[in-house]
Amino acid sequence: MSHERVSYRLFRPVYPSPASLVTSADADGKPNIITLGETFNLSVHEPVIVGIAIAPQRYSHKLISEQGEFVVNLPPADLLPKVLQVGAMSGRDHDKFAEIGLTPIPATHVKPPLIAECPVNLECRLLNVQTIGDHDLFQGEVLEHHVSPDLLNEEGKFDHAKLSTIVMAGGHFFDLGEHLRHWK
Repeated sequence: MSHERVSYRLFRPVYPSPASLVTSADADGKPNIITLGETFNLSVHEPVIVGIAIAPQRYSHKLISEQGEFVVNLPPADLLPKVLQVGAMSGRDHDKFAEIGLTPIPATHVKPPLIAECPVNLECRLLNVQTIGDHDLFQGEVLEHHVSPDLLNEEGKFDHAKLSTIVMAGGHFFDLGEHLRHWK
């Protein structure tokens, strides 16, 4: 690879990042889903805090701001067509679960449901919202981390090699890719 560099303006310049389907609910418990191109860790131990960024005009922004909770659902690569469908319509006008054919599962600690087709789900309580440029950063404390038993190995430990996750890079979606090695 060349050591030369050129200046290049790229859409979403930090990549890849996991795409997610974030669920929220209105005051009556009616759920909504939004597709997000970035979901990220803010604090990884005590407490575990994740971040999502949503434009203020989005319906999910209103629901999460008002209700103070959300669920981050990490979809597998084969769910990409439905992930794109979710992102193409507003929950103000559509019941995305019914119209797209996703299955809500009741959460343990929050009103918004988990999405059954997503093998990883994070129930979050909203801690803070901060305006960062054209989006607002929602910081959520993870109250419960759910994983499909299909992702566990024989010892009952999370086997990341079994995980299929959609990542976004430069406005394009990719599968997670191959495992290279453990970091330690």
